[in-house]
Amino acid sequence: MVEVYVLNAFTKDGLGGNPAGVVPFAGHLPEEQMQQIATRLGFPETAFVMKSQKADYRLRFFTPNGEVDLCGHATIGTFSLLKKLNRIQPGSYKQETKAGILSIDVRDDGTVFMEQSLPRFLGDVPVEEVASALNIPPSVILSDLPVRIVSTGLRDILIPVADFTALNSIQPDFEKIAEISRKYGVVGFHLFSLADGTGFVAHCRNFAPLYDIPEEAATGTSNGALGCYLWKYGQISAQQASKLTFGQGYSMNQPSEIVVYLKIREGEISEIKVGGSTSEYRKINFRF
Repeated sequence: MVEVYVLNAFTKDGLGGNPAGVVPFAGHLPEEQMQQIATRLGFPETAFVMKSQKADYRLRFFTPNGEVDLCGHATIGTFSLLKKLNRIQPGSYKQETKAGILSIDVRDDGTVFMEQSLPRFLGDVPVEEVASALNIPPSVILSDLPVRIVSTGLRDILIPVADFTALNSIQPDFEKIAEISRKYGVVGFHLFSLADGTGFVAHCRNFAPLYDIPEEAATGTSNGALGCYLWKYGQISAQQASKLTFGQGYSMNQPSEIVVYLKIREGEISEIKVGGSTSEYRKINFRF
């Protein structure tokens, strides 16, 4: 029997968020069973926690159809769960992932923040190509910002959309998105529209059908990359960069809130942290 916990990360006022599975005692599981659990759960990602020779914990992340190097919301869910189970106390920890060893801050109020890798800007994608996959005219994509692949641990195509109404109404072609994602070696598309007076820096949608995730309600790694993108292209000030709040999941009726902290030194990003709150957990017992 395997104990699996389920909770939502990046909740807003205790609601919404992105569901994640967490297996806190996974050291004995073969990779095949990890994948089976993730597939049966069907959540965007499931995290498997095990001992590490290099950090406090080692985490592996599986989507319903494959392993990925890193997952923001499943990391937030994991360390929140460990605190709820009294396995850890508020403080700083290190996690070993396939994206590197990253620091985690567990705060007294229960929020969790994860360090991300420094950004890599990896080239542009033609506007017409992504517009076709999104079933929108190219004019809906902002012309003064690039459609660019950015990574702070996972590669995504960041796509600036004209406004929230346009963003929310997009009905994408998931097969085309999967084809383009495979072509450019990315996890998926991360769309955003800039501030609209709601208190968010941007509203976002995330499509990753290549990994059997048609749409995701909250993506920590993608929004970390988006914060870096907005800084690089002059959309936020240094003062704003110290706390960026993104909204996601509204098109899915799962409103989510993702907080990104950027540390700027001499005009360059020197540190990225992404985090937020989680829901209460429930436990499932899996038998093989």
